[in-house]
Amino acid sequence: MRPPTLHHTSRALAPSALPSPLPAQRHGTPGLDRFNTAAAEAAEAALLACCGSHRWAQRLVAHRPYPDLDALLAAADEASYDLSPADLAEALSDESSAGVHPGAPAAAHTALAAAHAAYESRFGHAFVICLDGYRPEEYLDRVLTGIRARLGHERDEERAVSAEELRGLARTRLVHAVANHPESDVAAASR
Repeated sequence: MRPPTLHHTSRALAPSALPSPLPAQRHGTPGLDRFNTAAAEAAEAALLACCGSHRWAQRLVAHRPYPDLDALLAAADEASYDLSPADLAEALSDESSAGVHPGAPAAAHTALAAAHAAYESRFGHAFVICLDGYRPEEYLDRVLTGIRARLGHERDEERAVSAEELRGLARTRLVHAVANHPESDVAAASR
């Protein structure tokens, strides 16, 4: 189960999941070099840690190598916009609703659990929101406000909003994976 439907914390390409770069590649972006040279199965598995759509991951793997991060992100966006409703449902089913910090007051846990339950009952998938650009202390308010606002959406409208939020999450996860952030090690995180 992966909690970072909010942001990039633990679901991203694991530097350890991809082979070490060849000596000649060490001058570039090591994470991108490893991604570009990884076996297709390893690259796909790493991408699935960023977005749970197999079609999306296979498309990105098929278009390697990427000359730079911007090219990878552009390809990820393009593949995201081309997701069928079934592909989007697959990706959303792989997400999980995030909780609050364990030290938060019990009322915060209760409010968030109730809001997530209402959302999941109405739309049939976890609430996803990309909170990049917000401070951690703002997350709970943003999530609760987002759920309340989005509960009023019609199904098709919410699918479009969820797709956009998922696209933002996938981009963030890719950026962190390629940047080799230690917290992006999915070898230690469970899916």
